[in-house]
Amino acid sequence: MQPDEPIEHELLRNAVAAEVTVTSTEVSPTSTGDRYVRIEGRLGDDEESHAEWAALGFIYALGVLSFAAARPRGVSGIDFEEHDQWTAADLLRHLRYERGRLVCETDYVRGRMMKTDVTVFPDGRFTLTTTNRGEAASRWVAQIQGKKVLRPVRPGGGEVVGE
Repeated sequence: MQPDEPIEHELLRNAVAAEVTVTSTEVSPTSTGDRYVRIEGRLGDDEESHAEWAALGFIYALGVLSFAAARPRGVSGIDFEEHDQWTAADLLRHLRYERGRLVCETDYVRGRMMKTDVTVFPDGRFTLTTTNRGEAASRWVAQIQGKKVLRPVRPGGGEVVGE
C-alpha cells in the first residue's frame, strides 16, 4: 500500500483476495411484493478462516455494492445524491463488535434504501441479508468472488435497477 493511497483500496483488495464460499441462499417474499434474501457462507476454506484479515474488506465491499445499487424510496429522495459513494467512514458508522462477531447493519443511508446487513463470525462464517432489494445480494457476492455477472436488461435497452 502506498502511503497516500485511500484505505478503501486496501479494504477492496482484501475482499477480493479472500476465498468466499456460499453455503446457502434463502429467498422469500416480503409484504411489499419484493424479496428478503439471506445468504450464508464462509470466508476461507475448511482449514483456514480468512476472517482475521478479510472480514472488514468483505463487509466494506458489500457496502460499496449495496450503496451503489440503492435508490431512494418514498421521502428519502430528498437526501439522495446520484454521484455519492460508500466510504470507510460509512462502514465505521454502521459497524459494531457484538459477542465476538463483526456486524454491519444499514437501513437508509443518505437517501438510499440499503437495507443490507452483514455479520462475520470469528470462524469465518458470514451471513448477508437484504430486504426489498430483489436478489441483488447474490450478484454482489458473485462479483466479490470474481465471477462475471449478467444483469437483466429491459426490452429496448437499459439495465433493470434494483433487481
